[in-house]
Parts: sequence; C-alpha cells; structure tokens
Amino acid sequence: MFKRWIDITHTKSALIIGPRRSGKTTLLKALFPDYTYVTLDNLDYLEWAARDPKGLVDSLGQKFILDEIQRRPQLTIAAKYAIDNQNAHILMTGSSAAGLLDEAADTMAGRVALYNLPTACFGEEQGPPTHDIFNDTLDLPRLKEGQRALSLALTYGQFPEVLTLQNTKEKEELLGNYRDTYFIRDLMQLSNLENIEGLLSIFHHLARSLGSHLEVSNFAREAGMSHPTTKKYLNNLYLSQLTFRLYGYHYGPAKRFLKASKTYFADNGIMHSLGIPLSEGQILENFVIAEFEKRRKLGMLSCDRLFYYKSTSGREIDLIFEKDNVTYAIEIKATRQPSRRDVRNLIEFSKNQKKKVKSFLFYMGDSYSEISDIRIIPVAALYRARL
Repeated sequence: MFKRWIDITHTKSALIIGPRRSGKTTLLKALFPDYTYVTLDNLDYLEWAARDPKGLVDSLGQKFILDEIQRRPQLTIAAKYAIDNQNAHILMTGSSAAGLLDEAADTMAGRVALYNLPTACFGEEQGPPTHDIFNDTLDLPRLKEGQRALSLALTYGQFPEVLTLQNTKEKEELLGNYRDTYFIRDLMQLSNLENIEGLLSIFHHLARSLGSHLEVSNFAREAGMSHPTTKKYLNNLYLSQLTFRLYGYHYGPAKRFLKASKTYFADNGIMHSLGIPLSEGQILENFVIAEFEKRRKLGMLSCDRLFYYKSTSGREIDLIFEKDNVTYAIEIKATRQPSRRDVRNLIEFSKNQKKKVKSFLFYMGDSYSEISDIRIIPVAALYRARL
C-alpha cells in the first residue's frame, strides 16, 4: 500500500477517525508491525469487550492496535487506565464518530492524539505533494499527468483499495460491495437504523440535490419518513464520515451557522456506487470540495471549517475559507472556456469584504490564466497538490 499524507506520532497513544475502507488499519499495521492487533469486527472480541473491557485491554500487553472501537466506546475507559497506570501505547481506530468522540473527549483528553484519515487525496498514491495549488504553476507534462488521472478520480473516487485496481470493472464491483456492506449494512447496525429503503432514498436524494441547501422536510417527504427520523439518518451519515457539511458564510463569526447547510459526499466513489445519473457540474463540484475537505482533515489546511456563500440577492460561491487572516473564495465550473460571466459572483463578493480576499476559479481546461485579478486554475492541478 502507498504511503499516506499523514504523520502518526510514535510517542503518544492515538485515535484515528475515518470512513470505512479509508486505510486506517493498513496504515497502522504498516507503521507499527510489532503491535498486537485486535478488531471489534471479530464477534468474540466484541463480546469480550462488552463483558470485561478491562480484561480485554489487559490481555493485549503494552503495545496494541484496537480497531473499530466505535462498536464499544466504553473501551476508552479501560484504555485510559492502561495508558495512565501501565505505560501502555494504544492505537485505536473508529469509522463512526457517533458516541465515540464524546466518550473519548471525556476519558482521553490530553492522553491521545486525535487524527482524521479520509480517503486518499487526488494523486496521493503517486507520492508526496509536489506543489502549492494556489501559488505554483504546473508545467504542461505534470498537468497532463493530472488530467489523465482525473477522469477515473471523478468517477471511482479515491478509496485506497479502489486506487490499486487497474480494471474499471473491478473498481465497479468493489464499490458495489462497499455500498452493500460498509455504506449501508454496517451503517444501519452501528447507528441502530431500521429502514433500509428510507436510508437508500436519503442517499439518492442527497446525490440528486448536490450543491443545494439541505432541507430536511424534502428528504423526509422523498424517503416517506418522519422529520425526526430523517434528521437522525442524515446525522448518522455525517457521523460515519460518509458525508460532510458546508455552512453558510457570514461576515460575523457568531452568525456562521445560521443559514442552511449543504451536504457533500466524502468521496466520489460513494456517489458512483449509488448508480444515480448526475450532471458533470455536480460530480466536479463534489470532487473539488471533497479534495479541500480531505486536506483540511489531514491538517494541510489550517482552518476550522469550510463554508459556502449566498448573498441576499441569491449570488452563490461554492467554497469559502479563511487562512492567515485572508478570505479564500473559490468557484468551480465544468466549463473548458471560462469567461467573465463565470467569475462575476467572485468579483461581487470581493467588493463587499473588509478583509483581504483571494479569489480562484477551478475549471476543466488545461491552462492557467486570470480574469479581473481572479486566478483561473485547472482542476487537474489538484493532482498531488498541497494547500
């Protein structure tokens, strides 16, 4: 397996959160090959953890990996005792934050390092980052390399196992298996969800409404479920790292969570596995925004959260974040010939800001340019890019 863009400390116990099949177990086994490994996917260990959590932890020695701990979050209490009193070095993984982060925050504060491991970034399997997406200009050969890889990335996503397959039929089959097991069956078991038809309906409605505001009442009507149940299902998709949210950006930090959120899939492979026809613009928008969110989770982008913007007159900007007291505004267009019309919302947004604004348009072409001081960047330049 290829080297991931994350550094895990060898001196402190750790909890690694990420969606199923994002490579958490493979990463830890490669970095700590001499550690005892136990997964709570094994029903025997799961039962042992329920009956005698301290006994299970004590049986594993001082160095061990405890996989899928979200199945028994109470194990963090036994892990805390081992770290504090037995000089244990414990590495834990979780594919759902439901109940886990609260439990870990209460018992493990200051004792473990917390990491997020998303699916791979675009080009991560080819080596470390090579350039800064905002400040560097790729030469044509490297840009063409990114363009050649882009079509597969847009379609099949960046799950590590999917990336290792060369045959598109095998990629299709693997994503179908992920859908039926990790995206649906495991999610229903871990989150105590009961209505598989309702969950599938929510998945489909999320895909169809990509880029739009999330209206729970619409999802409830589509799924034939109550408003509270629909909200629960949507929240569990988010906690299981399969989706993430963008909230509306406002000038005053206290107002940033007042507007309706937008929901995106953590990886384009999840969307593709659902088999729903989507527009080129929706596929591209999810891909680019997910690439920024992955890098944010990996610590490559030093901001707490990503936003979108919508003015009172209805003008929207796809992605907003703040870094080093600068506001970054990004539009994403499937066009191959960008024009001033494509950047007019960025121009209007910059006029109304007191802070310094840097504006960018990501598009499907193969050259860099500028329109009204807005930098035009090919989407393919995200290949092996750092932020």
